[in-house]
Amino acid sequence: MSTSLSLCDLKQPRAASLELRGSLGFSMAKRAAGLLLAAITLTATPAFAVDGCLVLLCFAAPSWRAIPQCVPVIRQLLRDLARGRVFPHCGMAGAGNRGTHEWAQAPGNCPPQYVHYVERPNGVIPVCEFDGAVAVNLRSDFWSRTWWSFNGDSVTEFSPEAKRQLSTWDPRFDEDYARWLSMQPPPNECTGC
Repeated sequence: MSTSLSLCDLKQPRAASLELRGSLGFSMAKRAAGLLLAAITLTATPAFAVDGCLVLLCFAAPSWRAIPQCVPVIRQLLRDLARGRVFPHCGMAGAGNRGTHEWAQAPGNCPPQYVHYVERPNGVIPVCEFDGAVAVNLRSDFWSRTWWSFNGDSVTEFSPEAKRQLSTWDPRFDEDYARWLSMQPPPNECTGC
């Protein structure tokens, strides 16, 4: 069953709104529109903020990629860090438990297996494969450091204590280091120098 509207039905609400405007005044309609605009603006969806406590837990895990709840959180954090946003804080972490972020800089703040030398017009310069590092301390002791890059790659370096307690962890950092170490020239053994 279809309902048809006549021209009179369409005019009716307009007449009512004119009566309302006439009785309340034109300024009331402007105020209502302003309030509506303010309500829409103030109820806009907030930007996604990364939970610092969840970030700390995910980075302290054997592999954040293996935990489905960690993947979107850490990816968002890495995007945020790449955009210059600050590292989130966890107010419930307790004394000595915290995460910090530092920008990578070769050769000093970059693991040796990820330092490459690039020839530039002004000479050869060291370049780190990674752009930053997130360090996690538990009970004031170094636990892990995740090196990350703008392209989304990351690798985690675990402390000996973390390896002991975790018993399994992502071994990529250690494997990359062992491979790099095996390609280094032997130390100069000059006995009669």
